[in-house]
Order: sequence, then structure tokens, then C-alpha cells
Amino acid sequence: MAAVDLGASSGRVMAGTVDPSVLSVEEVRRFPNGGVRAGPALYWDILGLFRETLAGIRDAGALDGVGIDSWAVDYGLLDDRGALLGNPVHYRDSRTDGVPGKVAASVSARELYDVTGLQQLPFNTLYQLVAEQDRLAAARTMLLIPDLLGYWLTGSIGAERTNASTTQLYDVRARAWATSLAARVGIPPRLLPPLRDPGTVIGTVLPSLDLPGVPVVAVGSHDTASAVVAVPASPGTNFAYISSGTWSLAGLELPSPELSDAALAANFTNEGGVDGTIRFLRNVMGLWVLSETLRTWSASDLPGLLAAAAGSPALAAVVDIDAPEFLPPGDMPARVEAACRATGQRPPTDRAAVVRCIVDSLALAHRRTIHEAARLAGRRVDVVHIVGGGARNELLCQLTADACGVPVLAGPVEAAALGNVLVQARALGEDLPDLAAMRALVRETQEVRSYEPAGNADWAAAEARLSG
Repeated sequence: MAAVDLGASSGRVMAGTVDPSVLSVEEVRRFPNGGVRAGPALYWDILGLFRETLAGIRDAGALDGVGIDSWAVDYGLLDDRGALLGNPVHYRDSRTDGVPGKVAASVSARELYDVTGLQQLPFNTLYQLVAEQDRLAAARTMLLIPDLLGYWLTGSIGAERTNASTTQLYDVRARAWATSLAARVGIPPRLLPPLRDPGTVIGTVLPSLDLPGVPVVAVGSHDTASAVVAVPASPGTNFAYISSGTWSLAGLELPSPELSDAALAANFTNEGGVDGTIRFLRNVMGLWVLSETLRTWSASDLPGLLAAAAGSPALAAVVDIDAPEFLPPGDMPARVEAACRATGQRPPTDRAAVVRCIVDSLALAHRRTIHEAARLAGRRVDVVHIVGGGARNELLCQLTADACGVPVLAGPVEAAALGNVLVQARALGEDLPDLAAMRALVRETQEVRSYEPAGNADWAAAEARLSG
């Protein structure tokens, strides 16, 4: 199978193989991704992504299936003829500035949360659509990024549920579009396409694309939903997970949404997972701040910087990594310095200390989020699984274990691609009846590294330093 896995900074196509004792993925094509500034707006190069996706699928050779996962919330609009009305706008674009406040005038935060269970983020799809209401009259359908690429592959229009649940237009309890809510904020319900479950075969590749007859499967098309499938948790363990990349998606897997006032106040999200589960989590800024720091410095030696940071004093300075000033692209070292000064701390004075401050701050955010998720859900956490690219970052994994006070199991790195091919394999007839069976195959076949908490730094005091 081909697993198309699109991230905010790069995309790749992985060739995956599944049988009763084998689970493997191999990269066959990687390509850059990111925002393209054109005039006042920040866009995605969606046609370039589709071109590279097609090339990667062809590079993968003879296939039994194709599945696509990507980042959440962004979309393309189609007209009556099924033509794209314009390049999808990047979620880091400024067009939603002030929009959440306007929406709050007609729909309260409590009502939004009661219906959608979603974390309040300024770039949620609901706010993006409200921001471009003047263009919606010409639109017939909204397709999230994986669904848009799937449409171009097959001609089939639909919305896979795990990604639909990130839009703030999805009723998390009814598992249906919240059409009344959409209409109240001026979003035509006609834009919301038919919903489909992960594991649905949506069609076969169109003959015009020279890949005739290959089935395309709706996987957990939000990349975190696919990654959580491949969390190698053992049955009966009280685990939390962190899908670590540009963002850290940190939380718990629950059987039903947690919609309490406390969860709303803590800004936790309830997103759909594979097999009807709920991903109860919060978005943490993740490795974005570190990658933007390297870009600012024009530096490429991340391993060397991390090694130097490991020798820097622990928790000498920390920042709130989730603060709004760290969301847009820009000079992160300067922002770190300003944040330290604003909280009465001495800013880091060299590059190693800046990197240590960022990684310490990210581990602190992991601690805060995991502890809060456990409290809100009334659960104990005995182990934290870190999957995705951040599982390679040994310093981050060790500091997360130290901060959370429980062991961290790091890996697999390719969790999103593995979850993608596992859902495809089940849809195509492999005997993987549930998440437990999928995770058992992950444990049997993938490398996982263990980090024990060291307990040699005062994380509670660092947290208190940030809170005032």
C-alpha cells in the first residue's frame, strides 16, 4: 500500500507492507511543504502537493491500496463543476484575526464546546470559513486537504470523520455535521460533504491518472488519528500519548467525549479517532519553535545543538511555548528573549542555552497537558508514548519523562504512516479486527526506546515561575 503522509513542513509517500507477522514502511518519495506568501495571503501549494503525491504513488510500484493523511483544519472550496476556487489558505495566515470574537457574539464558547467539543484555536475551520464569507456564495463543497486529494484521485466527494471532527463544525456526540451551528454563523450547510468512516474504500484511481483500478481508502485522515492507531500501548495500560512533530498533540484515548466546564476552561479538544474513539488532547506548539529558531539562524546541525543543549543548565529559563507570539513564522530567538524578560528571567545568552530553553519549555508544556488531561478525565497515567518525528529527539524524550514523572516510550517514528497502512490493510481484508490487534502488530515489529524519569530538576517550581 501507499501511505501519503502530508505534514506542515514536508510530505512523503511511504510504501507499506502488512501481513500477520510483518508491518513495514519505506519512504519512496519526500518533498518539501510549507506556506507560500503571495500578496497579502499565505497559501498552500496544493497543486504541487498533488503532483508530488501522484509521483510518489507511481514510485511505490504495484499497489493494493492508497491512503492519505495530513494536517487538519485547512480546506479547498469547489464550485458547481467540481473545480477548485482557489489555493487553500494556510492556517497561519492572519485572516482569522478577530474572527473568534465576532463568532462569540452569536454563539457562546460553552455552546460551541457542548456541540463540537473542540479546543478554541483561532485557525479552526469554522473561523476560516467565516473569515471568507464573501467567497462562499460561489462555492458548492468544502473538502479538507486529504479529502480534496482523494477527490482528485477518484472523483468521489466526502469527508472522513477524524478530520471532520477538527473543523468545529462537527457534532462530536451525534457524529454528524452540526448544520444548525454552521447556518447560525453564516456558513451554508451545503458546503459540508457526506461523512465517511475511516476504513471506507472511497473509490479507485481514475483511468486518466495512469494508475487504474487501485483502491483509495479513507484512513484516519487527520495525521494524528493515524499516528494514534500506531501507539504501541499494551492492553490494560493507563497510557497517554504525544504525537510529536511541528505540533505536539498530547492527551488520552477515551471511549466518549469529555465536555465538562473544566475541560472547556482548560481548552481541551475532543476529536474523533479510529473505531469511534475520542482523542482527548490539547495542541501544544511542538517543535515548530525549534525549527523556526534553526531557520532564523540558518543552522542545520540540530544534533550538535541538542548535544550542546543537553550540557546546559536545566530550567535556567522557561517560556510559555503555547503563547500566541510563538504561532506565526519569525525570529523565535528574539521572541524567547522577550518572553524571558517579561517574566523576570535572565534570557539565554548562547545558542545552546536558547535550544535548552525551548526544549525545557516544550517538556514543561507536555507535563502540564498530560497532568491536566488525566485530572479532567479522572484517569491515572502510568506511561507516556511519544510517536512521530519527536521520538528521535532524545533530549526531548528524556526531559518529558523527567517532567511528567513517568516512563516515556519513544517510537515508532513513522507512526502516522504505519497507522495509515494498518487501516488500509483491514479495509482490504487483513485480519486486524480492532485497535488492540493493530497495536499488537506494532509492538511486535517496531523499535521503541524507553526513558526513565530522572527527577533531578524542580519542574513544579518552573511551572510556578510561568504562572506568576
